[in-house]
Amino acid sequence: MTKIKAVIFDMDGVLIDAKEWHYEALNKALALFGFAISRQEHLDSYDGLPTRKKLEMLSREKNLPKGLHLFINDLKQLYTLQIANAKCSPLFIHEYALARLKAEGYLLGVASNSVKDSVELMMRKSHLHDRLDVLLSNEDVDQAKPAPDMYLKAAAMLKLKPEECLVIEDNQHGIAAARAAGAKVMAVAQVTEVNYQNIMAHIKQAETAI
Repeated sequence: MTKIKAVIFDMDGVLIDAKEWHYEALNKALALFGFAISRQEHLDSYDGLPTRKKLEMLSREKNLPKGLHLFINDLKQLYTLQIANAKCSPLFIHEYALARLKAEGYLLGVASNSVKDSVELMMRKSHLHDRLDVLLSNEDVDQAKPAPDMYLKAAAMLKLKPEECLVIEDNQHGIAAARAAGAKVMAVAQVTEVNYQNIMAHIKQAETAI
C-alpha cells in the first residue's frame, strides 16, 4: 500500500472556475487580428493547454502568422489578469478543504499550465496561497502539460515519489501529465467537486488500490 502524502491541484477548472476567463481573454486578443477559437474547439482541443501552445496550433490550423505570437500572448495574459482581478474570489469549500488537509499533515501544491503571474494572483485572491507548499506554472518547466514535467518537479520539490501524490485535474492534458508522472489522479468536471469529502475518499481509494 502506498500512502498518499500530498495533494497537488491543477488550478483552472479545479480551484478556480477560470476556463471561461481564459477563453474570453484569448479570443479578445485574437479578434484584433481577425481570428477566433469557437467554444467547441476550445473544449475539444485547446482546454488546459498553455497559450503559446494554443497559438502554435492556430498557426497550423488557421494560418495565424507566427510573428504575432508574442504580442497576442502578452495581450492575452494582460486580459486574463484584468478579468481575474475583477472576478476571482474565495470559495469556502476550497478554503475549508485545504485547511483540513493541511491540519491533517498533507503537503499541498498547485501545478498549473497558466503563467506564473496568473497563478499567483488567483491563489492570493482565492485566499489559498498561504496553504501551499509548492506552486508551479508553465514557466517553471521545459515542457508544460501534457508532458509529465510539472508533476515530476512538484513531487521532487515536496521530496516525495509521484505515487505518493494525489493529483486533481479536470482536463485530458492534465490527466495525461499526472498519469505519465506516475501520480494518482482524481478527475473532476467542475470546481464544486473539489471538496474535502471527495478528496479524502479518493485518497483512501488510492491507498487501498492494488
